Amino acid sequence: MTGLGGTDFIEAGTGPKVILIHSSVAGARQWGGLMNALTDRFHFIAINLFGYGATKPWSKRKTQTLEDQARLLAPFVPDDGSKFSIVGHSFGGSVAMKAAAIFRSHVDRLVLIEPNPFYLLQQNGRDEAFQEALSLRNSIKQSGTDDTWPIAAEIFANYWTGAGSWDAMSEERRMKFTSALEPNFHEWDGVMNEETPLSVWQADLPDKTTVVSAADTVRTIYEIVSLMKHSVPQWRFKKIERGGHMAAMTKPDLINPIIEDALAS
Repeated sequence: MTGLGGTDFIEAGTGPKVILIHSSVAGARQWGGLMNALTDRFHFIAINLFGYGATKPWSKRKTQTLEDQARLLAPFVPDDGSKFSIVGHSFGGSVAMKAAAIFRSHVDRLVLIEPNPFYLLQQNGRDEAFQEALSLRNSIKQSGTDDTWPIAAEIFANYWTGAGSWDAMSEERRMKFTSALEPNFHEWDGVMNEETPLSVWQADLPDKTTVVSAADTVRTIYEIVSLMKHSVPQWRFKKIERGGHMAAMTKPDLINPIIEDALAS
């Protein structure tokens, strides 16, 4: 469904409103299982970020920010004073943080699944982890500039879903993955150029924030979650033992009950 300021979205269910924000290379449909499972408990709106679904691609004339993406939620903010919750995965988690800060008087709960605000690594002296993120960013930017997207897609897939992931894909899957990666060229600007320190996030985000991670995730995400846990101990932190960064999609049996509990408890 497209409308409401041009933001493409999928809607289902009845109950308290929950806005779902997908990861890179995914789209709103990544939340299909969660929406189907809890359609009788929550009113879900899964949005498509810039360049996904029918939401327009990002213009190359301006550097993208997390706020640009977060403003896509504006048409869905209740105008009757009621509150809503936000769930975001990976890049969607970083967008969810910004959206929760912008619309904080309207936000009840926030669920961040493996969020990726990489700039926090640099701010807090996690230099080796930041360099790891920077190397991945540079690969994406170079391939986007050179129009060699399959190279970027292989690097991206193997980093986030494990070595050998690219080789295990069918040719059709590789083509779809490569095409879906293109919006990521601009997404890196938001997660690398944001400047909000953790002390401000602590003040701006709801106390009812839950951070979900996997014990076997990549180093960059592990260290971001570690920083959050140290700086904002009043948030809830939930960890699954196996599933990696993409557990929100590959391990819904483990992740979805945590989301349900975070939204309802």
